[in-house]
Amino acid sequence: MLAIALLVLLCASASANSIQSRSSSFSGEYGGGGGKRFSHSGNQLDGPITAFRIRLNSNFIVGLQVRYGTVWSDYVGGKQGELEEFFLHPGESVIQVSGRYRYYVKQLIFVTDKGRYLPFGKASGKSFNAVPLHPNTVLRFISGRYGSLIDAISMHWDTYPSHCNTC
Repeated sequence: MLAIALLVLLCASASANSIQSRSSSFSGEYGGGGGKRFSHSGNQLDGPITAFRIRLNSNFIVGLQVRYGTVWSDYVGGKQGELEEFFLHPGESVIQVSGRYRYYVKQLIFVTDKGRYLPFGKASGKSFNAVPLHPNTVLRFISGRYGSLIDAISMHWDTYPSHCNTC
């Protein structure tokens, strides 16, 4: 009897992992090789991405902060440059992130499922275009590396959270 229960549990776990692997995907890492690592993987539990703060100078993305639900992530990056902020509309999600980099991230362009195109930074360097691998998935969180600038960035995609109380 115990063997049957363990077999059922093992099959259920494998099935759950199979379902998860069909919705989540990863894009990146785009940028240079230096900096301290950061990840917002835990922040996604606060809700979907609802806003961004991007600090930039004339050549690079200096720093960034993301709001998940109503909670802002820790700020990562340097303190020089101008801070720009934008908010997503209720129910709006990022479905594509493009940009440019060389040794650091130079440009980020966010595209939403409502047709908005939000560019930040300088259009020079090697280009990238990050999109989810699976249909009906959106940007859930970011990770990367930083110092006095954003060295590198990665995007993590999954389904929109269905249990969000603060959205």
